[in-house]
Amino acid sequence: MSLSTSTSADGQIVTIEIKGKFDFNFVQDFRSAYSSIEGAIDVIVVDLRETEYMDSSALGMLLNMQKSMTGRVNKIKIANCKPQIKKILQISRFDKKFDID
Repeated sequence: MSLSTSTSADGQIVTIEIKGKFDFNFVQDFRSAYSSIEGAIDVIVVDLRETEYMDSSALGMLLNMQKSMTGRVNKIKIANCKPQIKKILQISRFDKKFDID
């Protein structure tokens, strides 16, 4: 399990990539990943391409990020979800709060 952050060349897109299980063990790392963003940006992409599992604490972390970044980011996108992860997000109605693909 790991978390990595990258920023686009123009500084407007920050990607947070999560590998393995997205659970309570990521609370500090995930918070640090978005808290370190300075100024206003266009998009935060949470890339779940290599995420195998997500629990309720991960949902809470996403909501906390959204609340914390309000007014500093135009859009938060959850990208590259595996079918089981996408289903969790849809059941939790996160498709109403986030851009999910």
